Amino acid sequence: MERDLDVATRTRMIEWLKTEVVDQMSRLFKAIWDGSTARVVDGLAGLIASSYILGRRLGIPYREVDNAIADKLNRLKQEGHQLEEHYQDLSELSEHIRKR
Repeated sequence: MERDLDVATRTRMIEWLKTEVVDQMSRLFKAIWDGSTARVVDGLAGLIASSYILGRRLGIPYREVDNAIADKLNRLKQEGHQLEEHYQDLSELSEHIRKR
């Protein structure tokens, strides 16, 4: 019975975190619409934090998410993504992650 309760609690937490990710995305979009830099930063921070925590609740360590982001950025750079070609955003983000 206790194990069933634990599974139910974990499942409920994962469902709540999924809604939190959507809520943070909504807040971010509203902040962009309003043009509030402070609210955009807060929305981005909330979205990123919620995503990391959701991953952890799903059994994915933070470091694995960091590594997956770095791998994704490298693949996109190799594919010639337009953000890299025009602004070097992918290289800058890769460097930021590498230095953390």
